[in-house]
Amino acid sequence: MTDSPLVQRVKEVHEQARLLATLDATARNDALEQVACALEAAREEILAANAADCEQAKANQLNPSLYARLELSPSKLAAAIAGVRQVAALADPLGQRQLHRELDTGLILSRVTCPLGVLGVIFEARPDAVVQIASLAIKSGNGAILKGGQEASRSCQAIMQAIHRGLEKSAVPAGAIALLMRRAEITELLQLDQWVDLIIPRGSNEFVRYIQNNTRIPVLGHADGLCHLYVDVAADLEKAIAIALDAKTQYPAACNAIETLLVHRGIAEAFLPKVAAALEKAGVELRGDAIACHLVPMTLASEADWATEYCDLILSIKVVPDLDAALDHIATYGSGHTEAIVTEDAAAAARFLQEVDAAGVFHNCSTRFADGFRYGFGAEVGISTHKLPPRGPVGLEGLVTYKYQLVGNGHIVATYSGANAKPFTHRDLES
Repeated sequence: MTDSPLVQRVKEVHEQARLLATLDATARNDALEQVACALEAAREEILAANAADCEQAKANQLNPSLYARLELSPSKLAAAIAGVRQVAALADPLGQRQLHRELDTGLILSRVTCPLGVLGVIFEARPDAVVQIASLAIKSGNGAILKGGQEASRSCQAIMQAIHRGLEKSAVPAGAIALLMRRAEITELLQLDQWVDLIIPRGSNEFVRYIQNNTRIPVLGHADGLCHLYVDVAADLEKAIAIALDAKTQYPAACNAIETLLVHRGIAEAFLPKVAAALEKAGVELRGDAIACHLVPMTLASEADWATEYCDLILSIKVVPDLDAALDHIATYGSGHTEAIVTEDAAAAARFLQEVDAAGVFHNCSTRFADGFRYGFGAEVGISTHKLPPRGPVGLEGLVTYKYQLVGNGHIVATYSGANAKPFTHRDLES
């Protein structure tokens, strides 16, 4: 039976990924520099393609949060290219010996990092994700199959063409990084567990849940980004206003933007009018509990609001009696993404940092810092809210696994079994 065109492409990526995995760090870093240069050379071409996508998206009345992810400004593209070079500057994640142990004389065990294999990355809008994923895949020695949303098709094609032009000037096989164009290919891709080692979805809650529910391939991602900012009774109010404004309005479509503002009752009367004025000036629609509505005119929040990721200029506000109530609210409604406290009380901050169960827990800073580029990872393949690692923004460390290498000289297990078993030395060696 002849393989489908998609299976043939995936098999090709799989084979090319095996070649990529054999290249040394110098070759992979050179490929990243070639990619960065090619993206810079294609800057106008990429921005024109994105402008065409955005024009079509407006005509199709694309959801505002998706449109925000789709739009690729010159500065956003420049940041993505800078991220490629930042990835190249990172330490090589491959071939790192994590364990070096003598089991017995002449029998040496090592645990060494290696690539996962082939990544399947499916995303809505986000053309800059093509740059991020490709650069991280190349650095970590993995093949990658990318599928962007139809709304970003021109942008993704222009970016991938530039990436391939760059790779053709390097030792990295261009076929190790592929772009799918048809939506129907997603369903088939999710069934190819023999050739694809990890699926990374980036998009809406419904989109990520669909991926998680329709594949046997391991999935790295999060379905919800419901983040909170708690303003404590001991908060510096001006600092809190600046942080709240940034966390909600700097990029409301991002998964690390806050959706709920929790305010200690002791400072609510002084704080809420000021922060509400700043947020409303920025175009934010406020929905509050009964106390918040009494202090500042706003829409009364429903129970559903506390569990909603708006990805828009909408913010729920709840007045809480104390830190315990804030912690309880976050434990009930938080998605494990990123949570923050504003306070000058070191003990309250320590409790918050210790007790909140989330991938990111921040003190006196915006939740928008939860990002691989801002963490110095160069880029990220996505953000994971799973408790098992990798957790939070996932960079290179989430794209490598390891293997145990054991080197002996005719050693057999029988020597170490039975009544006269020889003992193991289990002596750790210098790496």
